[in-house]
Amino acid sequence: MNHPLDYFERIFIINLPARTDRQAEMATQLKGIGLSLDDANIELFPAVRPDSPDGFPSIGARGCFMSHLGVLRTAQRLGLQRVAIFEDDLDFAANFNVRIASVIERLASTNWSMFYGGYHMAQPSRGLAHDGIVESQPDELIGTTHFVVFQGEAISAAVHYLEQILSRPAGDPDGGPMHVDGAYNWFRRANPQFKTLLITPELGFQRASRTDIHDLRWYDTMPLVRHGAAYLRLLKNALMRR
Repeated sequence: MNHPLDYFERIFIINLPARTDRQAEMATQLKGIGLSLDDANIELFPAVRPDSPDGFPSIGARGCFMSHLGVLRTAQRLGLQRVAIFEDDLDFAANFNVRIASVIERLASTNWSMFYGGYHMAQPSRGLAHDGIVESQPDELIGTTHFVVFQGEAISAAVHYLEQILSRPAGDPDGGPMHVDGAYNWFRRANPQFKTLLITPELGFQRASRTDIHDLRWYDTMPLVRHGAAYLRLLKNALMRR
């Protein structure tokens, strides 16, 4: 492998074509870790922007769900066995280049089905250790999906599970339309045979940026104020990467 992330057969970056700002930011992030949008195993995946929520919490939530499902369907169709999904608001940790080779080495020697390189948890995973890979229990709630990887049979199984969620009405006790991170939690709980691993500290963080999932805040709708909001987000992102 020329780069540790070549371990993933394909890296899909979910990006709304209209969000050229996020595409440019993602290109900068990749450059910082020695990669490019032009690399053979990196693919920009056009994010879905539906016309209505159709049972989901919002139009953006439905779009995010359908985008992840689209990536997994593509991976299934191509017969890929190990795929990383990056959302276009991903920022890599400042020490990413120092750590990634050893992280990939450990993944390559471990049995796993899902891996979170970035996440949010209300409570730390049981047995969570400093600077290491640990297993998350099926009933633990993992939030955000800006850096998630699927391997092997979990790809097709996740496609089937997400499609079942789509077939149910909102609020169905078996799991209806929901945010995709919640859907992955339901999937993991229903399929404990698929081992999920987490890295600590995180390899990537969710960049503060104008949302595509929720309604815009007032400061993102006013032409003059939104530039100040963008500057403050840049400052916040810089502090997070330290």
